[in-house]
Amino acid sequence: MLLFISVYPYLKKRSMNHEEVEILLVEDNLNDAELTIRALRKNKLNNHLVHLNDGAQALDFLFGEGEFYGRNIQNKPRVVLLDLKMPKIDGIEVLTKMKAHEQTKGIPVVILTSSKEHPDVEKCYQLGANSYIVKPVDFDNFARAVSEIGLYWLLLNHL
Repeated sequence: MLLFISVYPYLKKRSMNHEEVEILLVEDNLNDAELTIRALRKNKLNNHLVHLNDGAQALDFLFGEGEFYGRNIQNKPRVVLLDLKMPKIDGIEVLTKMKAHEQTKGIPVVILTSSKEHPDVEKCYQLGANSYIVKPVDFDNFARAVSEIGLYWLLLNHL
């Protein structure tokens, strides 16, 4: 069963209080999101995936606010794949707020971005990111990187 949440409100209401969330993908670029989802699907790692388009939605989802008011916030993602350059609230602010709150600071966060800028990398690690991965340009390398992320964080890593 694929749990895919995007901009459609009727999908968000689909028993979000009870659904397990393994991967929270926060990515505003729909092409990159689709490539990520395809790569995870290829390895059967997309069963409990939630895709959100910006940092504001991500924070609302994690803290059960806004359009996700009433969501069971004890149902935490096993990993967050977080882009940095997004509208409304960027990935660095999402990471900062996640790592500042007791209920979300233990959730592994993998920065999956196109930014190779040293200050971004350094800042993310200082804030508590668990990994920083620059998106490869070609599809095969991108798919391999995402698959390895999924395999590690969902199958090999013990929280």
